[in-house]
Amino acid sequence: MRQINRAAVLGAGVMGATIAAHLANAGVEVLMLDIVPRELNEQEAAKGLTLESPAVRNRIAEGGLQGLIKMKPAPFYLPEYINLIQVGNLEDDLAKLATCDWIVEVVVEYMPIKLELLKKIAPHISATAVLSTNTSGLSVNEMAQVLPDDLKRRFLVTHFFNPPRYMRLMEIVPCRETDPEVVKDMAEFLSNRTGKGIVYGKDTVNFIANRIGVYAIYKGIEHMMDLGMTVEEVDSMAGPVTARPKSAAFRTADLVGLDTLAHVGTNSYNLLPDDEEREVFKLPPFMAKMIENKQLGNKTRQGFYTKKTVNGRKEILYFDYTTGEYRPITKPKYPSAALVKQIDDPGQKIKAVLGARDTGAEFAWRSIRDTLIYAVNRIPEIADDVVNVDNAMKWGFNWEIGPFEMFDAIGVKSFVKRAEADGVKVPEKLKKVESFYRYGESGRREFYDFAAEGYLPVPVKPGQIRLEILRKAGRVVEKTASCSVLDLGDGVFGFEFHSKMNAITGDILAMTHKAIGRAEQEGVGLVIANHGANFSVGANLMMLAVAIAEGAYDDINMTIRSFQKATMAVKYAKVPVVAAPFNMALGGGCEFCLHADAVNAYAETYMGLVEIGVGLLPAGGGTKEMCLRAVELGQQFKTDPQPFIIKYFEQIATAKVSMGAPELFNMGYLRRGDSITMDIDQLIADAKQKVLALAVNYRPKRPVENIPAPGRGIAASIKSQLWNMMMGKFITEYELEMGTLIGQIICGGDVTAGTLITEDYLLQLEREGFLKLCGNKKTVERIQHMLKKGKALRN
Repeated sequence: MRQINRAAVLGAGVMGATIAAHLANAGVEVLMLDIVPRELNEQEAAKGLTLESPAVRNRIAEGGLQGLIKMKPAPFYLPEYINLIQVGNLEDDLAKLATCDWIVEVVVEYMPIKLELLKKIAPHISATAVLSTNTSGLSVNEMAQVLPDDLKRRFLVTHFFNPPRYMRLMEIVPCRETDPEVVKDMAEFLSNRTGKGIVYGKDTVNFIANRIGVYAIYKGIEHMMDLGMTVEEVDSMAGPVTARPKSAAFRTADLVGLDTLAHVGTNSYNLLPDDEEREVFKLPPFMAKMIENKQLGNKTRQGFYTKKTVNGRKEILYFDYTTGEYRPITKPKYPSAALVKQIDDPGQKIKAVLGARDTGAEFAWRSIRDTLIYAVNRIPEIADDVVNVDNAMKWGFNWEIGPFEMFDAIGVKSFVKRAEADGVKVPEKLKKVESFYRYGESGRREFYDFAAEGYLPVPVKPGQIRLEILRKAGRVVEKTASCSVLDLGDGVFGFEFHSKMNAITGDILAMTHKAIGRAEQEGVGLVIANHGANFSVGANLMMLAVAIAEGAYDDINMTIRSFQKATMAVKYAKVPVVAAPFNMALGGGCEFCLHADAVNAYAETYMGLVEIGVGLLPAGGGTKEMCLRAVELGQQFKTDPQPFIIKYFEQIATAKVSMGAPELFNMGYLRRGDSITMDIDQLIADAKQKVLALAVNYRPKRPVENIPAPGRGIAASIKSQLWNMMMGKFITEYELEMGTLIGQIICGGDVTAGTLITEDYLLQLEREGFLKLCGNKKTVERIQHMLKKGKALRN
């Protein structure tokens, strides 16, 4: 694989700077250059600087770099990664490009400026370096014409989506002369090192995701006006209820910026004279007026939505396109939207909504119908196959399933029949399709290929482990409604959660012992992993709420004991157990990870012990484990454990959640020997390799005894700090009570410092503390608020 250790990013605007930040996240040294200012600003003049001063000449690039520090969401995994970025300018520092393995141009989307820059930098690029342009749809072949022949072979589009750290999509578009090996090398680098999901586009206007995504928004506007709906009503149907992101249509437009959206749409209108839906891309007059009024979305704090303060409270308002005024949101509730509240499967959600009969469902049908037909007509124009289109929409616009997966959810034949009944022209090639995806005899997923008029295997990366393929191949060895045990091969078993939101259920706790037993008797180790939206959001809160309401405290006690037995079984298995968390790993999900021999986390892992938010404490061994880790660090550094106890206590008491996996090392949730995977497709395979490595000389652990308790002195110090915070009105009286209880447990109870205690004793303290909180009405209020509102109550 091509080595890329040093990259140059040309352009330090928001996009260029955030691309530089994400390359630094991947451990790449970055040179970020921008233009030289033409005049001094007031501060520079006051300091007596001149246009020749390096600080002035590098000001724009330095400004882009400094802007990253306060940016939200954070572009860096850790703030110190900024040290991997060096700044300069496009006049004095061009010679430094010769030291770079990859140069990516990220200047303004205007062809003359891009061509001028490419001509300027070409002589300074080494004979082996790759050159790419980050464009959202300008012609790569037109740009290539100004480059030397040898450089053309190393030139391509690498289109990042904004923000680069969080948006997985990477559209790669080669020019006619691009060496296929360069495309392959860059795809591997961008996937493995930066975590990107690669789709291969063609040299067409707006490539894949923007072509279809902007069409969907514009066509949605057309149907909104035809049905007399509001912006807010459309968003209630164009979001999660139809397997699309919470930002739906108009919040997405505000995120992207109405000016940017208009630019993409106008590009399509001007440059696609033969597009059968060209007229859809005409800018609606009300949007033109909004752009004229600087109602551009989030960046100007007003777009399709805005916020204002009324009587000291912030209110969200939506834009009424019929009057040009903002109106308070009303939270529309279509019956069709209510149908899918308890449905997790995205395909089933779409099917349920489209089967309903109200205005919201009619809008959903029309907008999905037209978008899906448009997507069919774009093959092979913008991409060769349906897989690239589906991935582009999932990774670039956060759709839960892509357009062709939506066809299968609806049923292709049913779709065709209903669309034709509407009088809509259906592509002839669609009528030949039974389904776009199926599983072949080998268990491999296959897709329908329009060119071959048959099925081909969906590409899978070498070594990638897909649990659904293993399931189809009969590799499930144990199963309940909430979880499964699978044979991952080479003696490694996989323990998969698949409950609603991957919440920890009684089934999962019971199956933990079976999974470990299977690995101990028939294999060499176990991986705890899944392909859900999140690794696990913790315990089933609804079941706990019911138990508390019924006063079933014996049952709660038994459940907590079961939870602790499960996590302790993970910790003391006779074979290595590796957890592979990703996205949210909260509460009980975090506790499972803390007890594994090792953790192999996806870079975007948001982990924390968050129980206090619902008036509880970590009682699946989480509080106990952080006490042990604090004591262990004190012994390792031959110092008082108090600083470590205080730090871990604060994390539990504030329900701190990591903003990425690298942060977990400093939080003490990841330790030496744990690792991070950038490419989520490789997460389970990497965890399996870690099991195999640990298995070679594995030495099972023994339950910990003779632990010198941190003691009541540290607990008293914690209580004193909490008291001061309550007096300053930073925390509530109940938070003081909860915090004091957690402080006592993490310090080993009401004992003098150094008193020898056991791990089992700490678990007992957890259970007692948990049950005590369950009996408090304020905890009940917190649990009910979380279940109803989805956010924590501070009472």
